[in-house]
Amino acid sequence: MTATSDSFSTASLGSSPSVLPRSPIAQLELKDILTTIPKSCFAKNRRKAWTQVFLSIGAVAAGYGAIALAPWFLLPIAWLFTGTALTGWFVIGHDCGHRSFAQRRWVNDLVGHVMMLPLIYPFHCWRMLHDFHHRHTNKLGVDNAWDPWTTDSYVQCHPFVRGFYRLMRGWFWWIGSVAHWALMHFNWMQFEGRDRAKARLSILTVVAFAAVFFPALIATTGLWGLVKFWLMPWLFYHFWMSTFTVVHHTLPEIQFRPAEDWSAAEAQLAGTVHCDYPKWVEVLCHDINVHIPHHLSVAIPSYNLRSAHAYLLQNWQAHMITRRFDWSLMQQISERCHLYHPDKAYQSFRDARVK
Repeated sequence: MTATSDSFSTASLGSSPSVLPRSPIAQLELKDILTTIPKSCFAKNRRKAWTQVFLSIGAVAAGYGAIALAPWFLLPIAWLFTGTALTGWFVIGHDCGHRSFAQRRWVNDLVGHVMMLPLIYPFHCWRMLHDFHHRHTNKLGVDNAWDPWTTDSYVQCHPFVRGFYRLMRGWFWWIGSVAHWALMHFNWMQFEGRDRAKARLSILTVVAFAAVFFPALIATTGLWGLVKFWLMPWLFYHFWMSTFTVVHHTLPEIQFRPAEDWSAAEAQLAGTVHCDYPKWVEVLCHDINVHIPHHLSVAIPSYNLRSAHAYLLQNWQAHMITRRFDWSLMQQISERCHLYHPDKAYQSFRDARVK
């Protein structure tokens, strides 16, 4: 069954309850799929990696130049461009976190910290939490990225928490990344041993950067400068982060499964979405939305994701989900993918009859 087949579309409309069966690939292991990707897709290329860095630095510099020079009515366009370019910085840090940027670990750690500093992201905290997402993708109650709540869990929460969840699962999905950043990345006590020490280092590095950067920015440009040069591009960055991450694993036909019924092969291949965005977004964000090969192996550098995806299509296209970013896609997710349903994957708040 392909992702674009009429049968998928009909089932996802929910006109009548229909159990979503496990994909046939649930019986496979990840290595069975990875053997169909050539070794060349896993090879690091220093020139390509650093070309991405210089492209992102140049794009952000151009964006800030536009912010400084643009008349007020063009500022939203400049903010959007700059925020998108900053998302490219995060993607480079993302490669560093997966050790797919450079051969040497210290280079990955150094570049990762530098690229994430302007976004106020503690590198090691994000890296370890993100690795957890990869190990438990679409595992109900375990995955830490857009894991849907059950109806019982939702009803038992404080009304304020329920209201916030409704916002993030509805038309305010774009604040999800901000909440994830604020609530999960600044507590080094959640880690143990050496991981805790690394997390503490990253948090203190970010705090030291912020203690110098923000007062200096306010002193030279005022509070409006803080909003103009940092806050607005940062919010546009989070718009893309929220959008990318929710689309990566959320559709009416993608089922989160309990641990006892979970399959890594099914989650990473058939539970991960390839989404096409406008070309300028793809270039600035280094093809991070060619996401299926990345979930099959984090060792594939971002500049090799498209070639790896092409090989996957030759062998596994029937199990791969492809979408295009547009209003109808976000409408589908925001209006229907609210609460977990064991048979239909998702149900809306209205269908669940909850407030």
